[in-house]
Amino acid sequence: MTDTLSPGPGTAPAGTPGPPQPQVPEGRRRLERPAAGGTRAVPGARGLRQRLELAALLLATAVLYLWNLGASGWANAFYSAAAQAGSQDWTAWFFGSSDAANAITVDKPPASLWVMGLSVRIFGLSSWSVLVPQALMGIGTVWLVYLAVRRAAAPATADAGLAHRAGLLSGAVMALTPVAVLMFRFNNPDALLVLVMTAAAYAVLRSIQDARVRWLLFAGVLLGFGFLTKQLQVLLVVPGFAVAYLLAAPAAAGRRVLHLLGAGAAMAVAAGWWLAAVELIPSADRPYIGGSQSNSILELTLGYNGLGRLNGDETGSVGGSNGWGTPGLFRLFNSEFGGQIAWLLPSALLLGAGLLWLGRRAPRTDPVRASVIIWGSWVAVTGLTFSFMAGIIHPYYMVALAPGIAGLAGLGGVLLWQRRNRPVAAAVLAVAIVAAGAMAAELLVRTAAYMPWLRWVALLGALAAAGLVLAAAAPGAKGTGMIASRTMARTTAALAVAAALAGPLAYSLSTASTAHSGSIVSAGPAVSGRGGAGMPPALGGAAGGGFGGATAANGNGTGNGTGAGAGIGRGQGAGGMGGLLGASTPSAALVTALQTDAGAHTWAAAVVGSNNAAGYQLATQLPVMAVGGFNGTDPAPTLAQFQQYVADGKIHYFIAGRLMPGESGANDAAQIAAWVQANFTAQTVGGTSVYLLAG
Repeated sequence: MTDTLSPGPGTAPAGTPGPPQPQVPEGRRRLERPAAGGTRAVPGARGLRQRLELAALLLATAVLYLWNLGASGWANAFYSAAAQAGSQDWTAWFFGSSDAANAITVDKPPASLWVMGLSVRIFGLSSWSVLVPQALMGIGTVWLVYLAVRRAAAPATADAGLAHRAGLLSGAVMALTPVAVLMFRFNNPDALLVLVMTAAAYAVLRSIQDARVRWLLFAGVLLGFGFLTKQLQVLLVVPGFAVAYLLAAPAAAGRRVLHLLGAGAAMAVAAGWWLAAVELIPSADRPYIGGSQSNSILELTLGYNGLGRLNGDETGSVGGSNGWGTPGLFRLFNSEFGGQIAWLLPSALLLGAGLLWLGRRAPRTDPVRASVIIWGSWVAVTGLTFSFMAGIIHPYYMVALAPGIAGLAGLGGVLLWQRRNRPVAAAVLAVAIVAAGAMAAELLVRTAAYMPWLRWVALLGALAAAGLVLAAAAPGAKGTGMIASRTMARTTAALAVAAALAGPLAYSLSTASTAHSGSIVSAGPAVSGRGGAGMPPALGGAAGGGFGGATAANGNGTGNGTGAGAGIGRGQGAGGMGGLLGASTPSAALVTALQTDAGAHTWAAAVVGSNNAAGYQLATQLPVMAVGGFNGTDPAPTLAQFQQYVADGKIHYFIAGRLMPGESGANDAAQIAAWVQANFTAQTVGGTSVYLLAG
């Protein structure tokens, strides 16, 4: 019996390893090139069955991610409106503008909008053309996780069937992570971010196993594209990727360092070309950079979407620093975030640690160790960052952890299962199974009325499976009685998987059967103790103070100012969700008014806040100016600029509304609203107060 993960006489009877291979000095070692996906091609019926099983996994994922997708409507209307704008104007598409007249961009880089904008341009504007690309990204992510895990497991198991099952298990964990089901049915940038990070992980592992640097360079390009999706968040996986390659790549140390520098350069070029274009194009010839206070993409990168997320110092944010939940080591297990991602988090870390221990004497180039470093560092670095960041954080951010957890769960679960006759492997596996059942019971008990029996099924099933694993590893159990039989082994494995995935499956089905819209969404059923998840206290209260004007509820739980005195102004108070978290739903009369004589104006209307503007824009398919950007706190436009637009007849209407107050940022939106109220007469159209700025 060995202390490595290399297959040998000590393995369980799940596969028959070949004869020991002669040792080759590391400097002369050449990796045997596997077939696509990490194993030699499997001929005949067995290979066909494996392909059918993979197809079944991907088909089931497609059904889960695509079923009743249109029920969510525009989902996050903020991004849907930007996709609509990009489908009408190439400048808006390139910069990620909120409207086709290019007043201001969204507060993220535009890569995800490029995909949606092209889809809308090709297929027309609908919820399906906006949301289907995200579902396809989810299916692609599941497939890539499968490929990456199967590739690493193949040499460690010496069994193509076991490697295939490791990939299937990882893919299933990925597909059934509740927050993944949510975000791959939604149109936030996180779907594309997770896809490109997973593809980069696969490319790094492929580079290590195939000894081909071009895969590492490709990973750098993918990570650069990830930067253009959600900026600095993509960097959280880079340290682990670099360490894995530096430790495991089959090349001399100096060459490994040079390869990593080349990949870093590829990442910088893949991200930097767009940043350079934005910085070099005069501000008068492009839209204002939303989310910044100085019309700078670098400020947005390093401030609002960068260090501000860590320290809470985000100028222009609502809620202010440290208002988005209490940072701490166990934040990911609380009522806000636990049901999104925590189901298999402890188990995955345990399995990864077990693999590292059993493989501690494996060769430097061991692909299993490299995989554990990649997936494990992904979970550790991203998880700790999310746990302690003091700035804006939402439950759906947790989708970034899903591939790492899935990779560790599938790889560790199958490799330790194959070695379950070893006491250490059996103990780690049993503890991981119990941890999954206990975590499921803890998360499910928070939803007292939601399948109360399921918590007991998960917990008792996990305890039974763990007991069978330990019994099989007990001295004298090998080869005796029913415990060691193939049937009992399969029963134990099935019981363990069912207990671990029962809770995530239930939450995933609940998520897929529920329509989600607005800027802040979460997966699963309502949870005790979870109010406005991931929101500062000021946003979780009842509608009340804040900005002037009465509110009228609509289907998104938002409101619009309807009184003659409705306007925008700074203030403290609970406020409602109107204008910030969900888009407005205009009446037919207002849509008709905005569309009348629209060709004579650059913007059909102006309204404070991007979500307010998005509702009107999607209803009319006309440019609507989002005064002040997402939060209404960007200095775009200034009062002087707005007055000039009005003088030039470029804005048809100003729509009164209400928006949550911010604690920092520019006050231009309030000044504009006050100027409009003082100089124009309000009229009510379809229950909404509007001001005619140009006849």
